[in-house]
Amino acid sequence: MDLPDLHVLVIGGGLGGLAAGALLARRGVQVVVLEAQHYPGGCAATFSRGSYRFDAGATVGCGFHPVGPLDRLGRELGIDWPVHSEPLAWQYRHRELRLDLLSSRDSTIARFPRSKKFWDEQARLALTLWRLSAEVLPWPLSGARDIAGLAGRALGSLPDAARCLPFMHRTAFEWLASHGLDSDPDFVRFIDAQLLISAQATSRDANALNAAITLDLPVAGTWSLEGGIGTVASLLADSIEHDGGAVLYGKKVTRLDTINNNVLGVETADGDALAADTFVANLTPESLVLLDDSALESEVLASSGWSAFMLYLGVDASVFEHAGADHLQIIAPKGELGECRSLFVSASPASDTRRAPEGQRAVTVSTHTRPERWFEAQRQGREAYEVLKQEYTDRALALLRKQVPEIDGAIRSATAATPHSWEAWTNRHRGLVGGYAQTSLFSVRGPETRYRNLFLAGDSIFPGQSLPGVVTGAHRTVELILRRAARQRR
Repeated sequence: MDLPDLHVLVIGGGLGGLAAGALLARRGVQVVVLEAQHYPGGCAATFSRGSYRFDAGATVGCGFHPVGPLDRLGRELGIDWPVHSEPLAWQYRHRELRLDLLSSRDSTIARFPRSKKFWDEQARLALTLWRLSAEVLPWPLSGARDIAGLAGRALGSLPDAARCLPFMHRTAFEWLASHGLDSDPDFVRFIDAQLLISAQATSRDANALNAAITLDLPVAGTWSLEGGIGTVASLLADSIEHDGGAVLYGKKVTRLDTINNNVLGVETADGDALAADTFVANLTPESLVLLDDSALESEVLASSGWSAFMLYLGVDASVFEHAGADHLQIIAPKGELGECRSLFVSASPASDTRRAPEGQRAVTVSTHTRPERWFEAQRQGREAYEVLKQEYTDRALALLRKQVPEIDGAIRSATAATPHSWEAWTNRHRGLVGGYAQTSLFSVRGPETRYRNLFLAGDSIFPGQSLPGVVTGAHRTVELILRRAARQRR
């Protein structure tokens, strides 16, 4: 099948689906994206509420550094990302500690001097991992071609690649222990906080190699995007349309039409039925199963993982001028992270006057939360749900006020969002966001599904969450689609 004759339908206009669609459209494939909302981006969207423009979930731009995944994607698609480098990635606040995460580790090492050898090792590992992911990373393996490709790339990266081998089966905590850092509770809590926001797991569960690259994000650099993080999605949608594709909004897919091992088409909530040769599902596996009438009841996966509780605040700009940082990571003195004991706070840049009224900032506050109690509260009735939402609002604001007392009296607007909100906004079953917990390289999910012509994209497939992870995964999805099309041409 020649590429101009290949028709690909993408379910969901999140970053993974849009990136895969844009890469395919640039190669001449006929691409149609169906997005349930009236704007693109999913968890990385920017939406309007009153006179504010809030980043929905993702708030920090990563991967735009030279040879980084977003840099590479922009060059492939001819997109000049409207980004501005941020010298300070974010500030970590725990008890009396104020720690700036910069492109240098100097301030972190000054606070935790025994950690220098750990950071030296982390930097070497991260450099190797960034190089390995500069091209499509054939993982998890899908046949002999991938085995040969991975072996060739590893041989080409010797001896650096060999350094990674001992870490493939280690947890991050075991890695810390090898440097004698497991007995420093403040350092472990700092590492746990960094891993949770990007690897969806803390050091006792996170894989060491995943941790190495996650911990490198502030060093590799962070960027703000003009108009908010949703600008990435908007430009990808524009690229698809520029290359002859279409992005259709308000088109919620409700059903897959299948026969044997192939998907024939999809049905939408407004009564449309669309067919294609190949399908990309920018969905969680749980959400995909719910579209498939032929799936066995045992295939409906149990909900597990994290969702998020959010506060979208309109705040006086003076609060963040006093704080000295647009992004704050605030950690409670004790207790398991998440559930309002850890917050990530992001304010719109002072220079981006389109996102808030004059003298104010649009602020996104997030904390990890398990979805089960939210849906149980909803089952109990509206009153129980609203009580729980108010409880989380009060707890989040209490921790925020403790570390940022200037916010008292400076909040001009407030809206809360819960796992139920995320389910409604993104069609993710139970509101699961942030991807899978990165605990093992050998249990990750790739793009392939039970159907030969249906592939996954997004943060549910390797390498997982964050802009760099989702874009890297989209390249892998495209590689497998093009490989299948090449086989059909023979």
